[in-house]
Amino acid sequence: MDNVHLVSHPLLDHSLTILRDRRTGTGEFRRHAAIVAQIVLLEATRSLRVRSRTVPTPLTSARGKQLAEELVLVPVLRAGLSMLEPALEILPQTPVGFIGLERDERTALARAYYQKFPIDLENKRIIVLDPMLATGGSLIDTLARLRDRGARDICAACIVIAPEGVRALHKHYPEVAIHTAALDSHLNEAKYIVPGLGDFGDRYFGT
Repeated sequence: MDNVHLVSHPLLDHSLTILRDRRTGTGEFRRHAAIVAQIVLLEATRSLRVRSRTVPTPLTSARGKQLAEELVLVPVLRAGLSMLEPALEILPQTPVGFIGLERDERTALARAYYQKFPIDLENKRIIVLDPMLATGGSLIDTLARLRDRGARDICAACIVIAPEGVRALHKHYPEVAIHTAALDSHLNEAKYIVPGLGDFGDRYFGT
């Protein structure tokens, strides 16, 4: 599928298999969710621009590189919080915006109940953190709100996605890249990803 970047790594495959296993408990689920999230985020940031910088070492000086772009992380509450801590471990100075969405179980549509973003999104690269892209409703709504705030350079980091969600997203925002660990088969009648890994938020938070 266009603009879908499937991340491949043996450690990711190992941890994703543990996430899928319904027997995996909350503690192990959290640990392996962090591993998958961090590997996906490393790939999502591969194209970041850098500039040269010379620094003093204990012996002499050395030429190196530093990031030349400003980032903003936007986890979609609540499941997106699972990807925030792994992201901040590798991007510790990055501002964070929040959007709270919940799915109507009858209509499967997303409803926003909270949002708080840093200022000046127009000149920053935004990475939306949302583990599961099912129908695409939550991510589409998040992108619309970010666009309203001036954001232009946006990508999404996910763990598992469904073709239906990808098609819906690209119908509205074909330019937005999705970085993910897995593109699964389909959605079932209840709008859950198959084979998926169940309700990510419930399994991560133990609810």
